[in-house]
Order: sequence, then structure tokens, then C-alpha cells
Amino acid sequence: MEIRPHRLIKRKVTKKIQVGKISVGGNSLISVQSMTNTLTTDIKKTINQIQSLEEAGADIVRVSCPDEDSTKALKKIVKEVSAPIVADIHFHYKRAIEAADMGASCLRINPGNIGTDQRILEVIKAAKNNNCSIRIGVNAGSLEKNLLEKYKEPCPDALVESAQQNIKLLEDNDFFNFKISVKSSDVFLTVKAYKKLSKICDYPLHLGVTEAGGLLTGSIKSSIGIGQLLMEGIGDTIRVSLSSDPVDEIKAGYEILKSLGIRSRGVKIISCPSCARQAFPVIETVKILEKKLAHIKKPISLSIIGCVVNGPGEAAQTDIGLTGGGQDSNLLYLSGIPHTKVPSSEIIDKVVKLVEEKTKD
Repeated sequence: MEIRPHRLIKRKVTKKIQVGKISVGGNSLISVQSMTNTLTTDIKKTINQIQSLEEAGADIVRVSCPDEDSTKALKKIVKEVSAPIVADIHFHYKRAIEAADMGASCLRINPGNIGTDQRILEVIKAAKNNNCSIRIGVNAGSLEKNLLEKYKEPCPDALVESAQQNIKLLEDNDFFNFKISVKSSDVFLTVKAYKKLSKICDYPLHLGVTEAGGLLTGSIKSSIGIGQLLMEGIGDTIRVSLSSDPVDEIKAGYEILKSLGIRSRGVKIISCPSCARQAFPVIETVKILEKKLAHIKKPISLSIIGCVVNGPGEAAQTDIGLTGGGQDSNLLYLSGIPHTKVPSSEIIDKVVKLVEEKTKD
């Protein structure tokens, strides 16, 4: 189930490409991606991690292919998972060819560091033969030497020029099934580069603030960068890069999309920070509910407010609402209408039961 984007968001319509069964660009849903951190040669662990990411809602999953054994492992991996697999390739053009032959749905490469024109042509041929798309992955940490010499340091113009050079390489070889990213660990640099690129090309853009940091820091930086671009209608697929469990990247990605009314998945909890007016322990209650409701996939909104100041108003806007009341008489709302009083000791069980009942297929 999807929700309509905020009325102020007017998304730029880009070219549509296919990453396996997932369409990217055009009027497609903005997809959420992550990347495995297992050794790709450990096939069982990699499959298990991809399946965990799928369960969390991953539309696309990227897998690193640093050597031939890793690309060979893709053949078994892709058969056991449903999400399209993007093979992450750096420098070794043969790895890209092998990955395409082994069933990867997309190749993440930087054509400029693949090597000679002949090698690039061989990679493009393999992509065409296997119906495989390409992501041009420009990164501030690995810009071409000539661009660093020209601009002295990574900057928006350098990232965009790198993207343009790589776009030309693919277009000159009659290949157009690709998307582009221009990432940096600097939020300002990232946002400016994407805005500049969006003005001059219509290929789908993969958004991300690269190497953003740990769970808290990285989520905040990514929310600022990715969120700002999405609000301006820029972006077709996203990855929140975190030094954390890859599943956290999917969760953070959906939270960004939910906050902007772009996509909705699972329980959206609206809760107060708590204060001396709270009639029950709000913070602990929300922590427990987040864990007990993590398995819910169908979109539903839930407000948990500790007192009557904002509780009734928030409950009027959510599917299920709970407002703290005096003398252990907290009030439960359904679709904004008062439903029943709930003692503090029964809040968790009552709310979980209602959410599960309302989201049952």
C-alpha cells in the first residue's frame, strides 16, 4: 500500500530503466536499497543477509564482487533471493563481465576507472547480452586524477563533470540503460552535485550520502541530504549508508520516505518526548512497541501521547491513538474516535493486538 507524496513535492520525471524486476525512474516508486557486508564467497551468510534485507523491505540489494570467486558465487546467490542484485565492481572489467553472466541485474561501476575503451565496450556488451543495467557511481573519494588536478579538490563541478564523462562513454557505445550517483560524505557537496546534475540530465538518480557514519550520525546526515533532494523532486532510488547492520539502512530509508509522504511501510509511530504531565512511561512504551510491531508490513499510523494537551489532536490524525489520562484512565482512539479506556499496565498488549488485527491480510 502506498501513500501520496506531500502536495508540495513535484517529482522530476526521469527516464525509466529496469533493475531486474524493479523499475527505476519515470513514474516508478522510489526504491530503497542496501548492501551486504558479508564475504560474498560465504554464500550461505550472504543469502541469509539478503533475505533479512528483503524482509525489512529492500527493493534492491548490492553485493561486492572484488574477485572471481565472488562473481562466481553470484550464480547461486541470485537463485535463492528475490531482490535484484547489483554487483559492486571496481577497476577489474572482467569482474563486471562475469557478474553480468552470473545473473546480476545491475553493475555498479565507474566506467572511467575500468580501463581502455575496448574494455568498456566488452562490459557494455556483457550488460546488453544479459539485460543488465549499469549504475555510474561517482564518489568524491575516488575521483579521476585529471579532475582532481583540474579542480584541486572534490567539489560539485568535479563530481558532475565525472558523471558527464562517464555518461558520454556509455552513450557513445549505444548504451542507455543506466542510472547515476554523485556521492560524497559531505552533505553540502552531495546536495549541490545532485542538484547540478539533475538540471542537465534526465537519467534516473540514485541518492545517498556516502560513508555517512554510524546509526545515529549517519541517519541524521542522510536524512538531511537525501530528504532535501527528495523534497525538491530529485531522486529515483535511495541508500542510507551506515556503519551499522544493513537492515538499519532499510529502516532509515523508509523513515525518510514516510516522513515525506512518499512511501509507507509498517507502523508509523507518532509519540511525544514525554514530560511531567505524562500519565504513563511514554519513552519505554514506545521502545517496546517498536520492537513488538517490527514485523508489521502493512502501513498503519499510531500515536502515543502522554497527556491530553496534544493527545486528542494527534489521535484524530492516526489510525490508532492513545492519550494519557488521569488516575490510570488512558483513552484509546480508533480512527480519531474515542474507543475505550486502558489502564497503563495493559497499554502494550492492547495496542499490539489492535495493530495486528487492523493489518491482518
